[in-house]
Formats: sequence, structure tokens, C-alpha cells
Amino acid sequence: MEKIHIFYTNDWHSHFAYWPRMQAYIQQRKASYEQQGDTVLLCDVGDHMDRSSIFTEATQGKGNVALLNEAGYDVVTIGNNEGITLSFANLTALYEQATFDVVVANLQAIEGQTPEWVKPYVIKTTAAGTKIGFIAATAPFEAFYRELNWDVSGAREKLIQLAYYLEDKVDILLCLSHLGLTEDEALASACPQIDVIFGSHTHHVLPKGKLINGVLLTGGGMFGRYLGELTLTFDDNGLTKQTVLHESKTLPPLDNETSMVAKLTAIGEQKLQKTAFISPKFYNKEWYHYSKLSHLFAAMMLEETDADCALFNAGIFLTDLPKGPISALDLHRLLPHPINLCIIEVTAQQLKELLAEDIPVDWPRMALKGLGFRGVVLGKILTYGFTLDDKRRLWINGELADEQKVYRLVTLDLFTFGYFYPQFKYAKKHYVLPEFLRELFLAYGQHHFAEERK
Repeated sequence: MEKIHIFYTNDWHSHFAYWPRMQAYIQQRKASYEQQGDTVLLCDVGDHMDRSSIFTEATQGKGNVALLNEAGYDVVTIGNNEGITLSFANLTALYEQATFDVVVANLQAIEGQTPEWVKPYVIKTTAAGTKIGFIAATAPFEAFYRELNWDVSGAREKLIQLAYYLEDKVDILLCLSHLGLTEDEALASACPQIDVIFGSHTHHVLPKGKLINGVLLTGGGMFGRYLGELTLTFDDNGLTKQTVLHESKTLPPLDNETSMVAKLTAIGEQKLQKTAFISPKFYNKEWYHYSKLSHLFAAMMLEETDADCALFNAGIFLTDLPKGPISALDLHRLLPHPINLCIIEVTAQQLKELLAEDIPVDWPRMALKGLGFRGVVLGKILTYGFTLDDKRRLWINGELADEQKVYRLVTLDLFTFGYFYPQFKYAKKHYVLPEFLRELFLAYGQHHFAEERK
């Protein structure tokens, strides 16, 4: 009989509060298991990094890779926060110094060369000779990936093909899935050759797993709140699978864990402190009204995209923009969101309908979580460049709208996914990538305020 223990993490999103105690616990358990002759592996199922973290922003994710190296991870896959929040060049370089295997079956460069670290599968062999196959796939945000020169299509199909290919080459087949619970359930139903699917992306919590078609599904929540542990017992009678979640706050704390985490933030702050531009005056934020800051931000959006009009939420701003020297660190605190601009093609009638819509009364104070938003409340929906008069005529930048013309509305990508404005989900649109809002704002400030000073 052979026992194999696999510790798994997912969706950390650069929340490092429990990282030191978790890794110390893993190392303690690993030493104990290995003393008994058991095999121990460590896996991460994606979204370990999140650029809303100052540390991750300053290191462009390489600091996260260094943490995974130091912790001794064996196999990881990428999540959408690794995949679509970095430029093609930065993602290509992200894992160059990785000491672990990066497995992702559905990531290929459209033009140029796919990085060498991208592997469709890996096989790990235990001391007893048991072969463990790992396959993986990441969430196919195809519209974003295409703009960044990546093809991520066919995740489920590629995983099933790999499962058939590896069926007679491995004793145990494991899948790292950054696809979400619904897709994991569909994959399990279609592919019983897979023994375990490690789940992520939808932040679901499965304390003892979920069995579908003989396939064990896991889910470890988000932000490092749980550490997953899978125990595989392999003998002549077959494979027994058991998984549990350890709640991180109950793990033994370390004396210096607070300072260890603070050190990461300090590293990021130091790297981002250089002055980017000089703000000539104070720009206040307001979450429930238009403000000087929202006027400045709208001007940036319209200039950057050459759009006709703009729509965004006032809650996007977490701080004011002070007068004086402004650094990348200041702008990160102002706009920590991994959010991009998006240009949507709309007709005059569609803009009329948009302005005539009754905004739900709970929207402004909604404590939005997800969709890339890292703020407190959604805030007031702000519109610039288009209005309705008392005769319900549409005016765009002071001119009566042409009913036959297609206009360009610039907004935030979080409004294009269908939750707030279903009409945007299938509209013709173009995402402005890879720059986030703060990066565009920084470039605008450097140009705009430098011109004012001349």
C-alpha cells in the first residue's frame, strides 16, 4: 500500500495574511509524512497573484513566483489573473525562474513562440514507481486573451483528449482546473478517466469534496482562507481518495508572520514610490456624485480612446488625487482594480434607452465583490458626453445625435459582462489592453500636466 498526500491552494489573489503559517504547517506535515515513507506534493490551481496587491504590482507577479519557489510547489496552473492582467511579454517572462512545473493545456501564442514553461501535462513518479499525471486548463476569457496574443480555446476538449492519451501511461490522473465548478462538474461527467479535479476560479468551498461519476472534485474558497489536503491510498485493490480543508485561521500562527507580510508590502511600496507627474491641484472623489476627479478621469477615457461618450461608476476611486507629486504607488491606491477600458459600438437609440433606464436604487451603495472591482461600493453611475433634453432628444457633445450613426461609448470592462447592462454583453466591442486604468491615468497625467506646466 502506498499513500500520497497532495496539498493544494487556489485563488490566493495576493492575500498573504495566512501565507507564512500555511507554508510552515505544510512543511511540518510534509516532514512527518515523508518520515513514514509517504509521497507529498504541493499544487496551486491559479490566481495566486492579483495586481491589486502593491507587492504583485511592483514585481509584475514575479514576487509571487518567488514565494511559490520558496515554498517548494511542484505543479501549478495559471488563472485569469496571471493570464489577462499582464502583457504578452510579461506573462511570457513570468515563470522563467520557476522551479515548479506550469501546466496549462489551453494556452498557445497566436503569433510568435509559446513560452517553454507552458506544458500540456506532466508526470510525477513516486519512490514506489507510481506515475501521477497532471493536466490543467485555465478559464477561457477569449476576448481578452486574443487581444493579448493568446489562444485559450477548447479547454474541456483538450483536457479530455489528454486524459485519453495518458490513460495507459499513468496510474493516477489529476486535473488542475481554473475553469469553475460548473465546468468541473461537466468535465467529470464526460471524463471518468480523471481521478481528481482540483477546482478554483469560482471560489467554491467543498469541505470534503464532491463525487461526480467517480471523479472527486475539490474547492478551497479564496484568499488563502483554506488549505486543501488530498490523501490518495493506492494498492492492488485500486485507488481510495479523500480530501479535507484546513481553515487557515486555525493553523498554528508564527511569531513573526505579521512582519513577514508587511515586508512584502514594503518591497512593493519602495519600487513604486518614484514621482510620475505633478498634480497642479487637488481633485476630490465622490462616490455618490460627480466630482473634479471624475471629470478628469472622463477626460482621460475619452482622449485615450477617441470615444464619443463615456460611462463609469464613481466608486472606482478609492482616494482623492492630491496636489503635488504623484507616484505609481499613489495611483495604485487610487485605482487598485485589475480593470480595463472597453469601447462599445452603440446607436443613438441604444444611448437613449441607456439614459432612460431606471438605475436600481441599491446600485450606488452595493458592496460589489468581483468583476475586477476592488473598491468599497459601486457608487453613482456617471455619464459624460451624452444627455437627453426635456423633449427626449439625444445630444452628444453639444450636437443633436444622428439616428443613423454608430457611436463609440467607452466604459469599464466590468460593465460588459452582462450583470449590470445585459445589452453590452453581446454588443460589438474592443477592449483596451493590456493597460489598466491606473496605467492609462498615469500616462495621461504625465502628458496632460506636463503640457500645462510649459
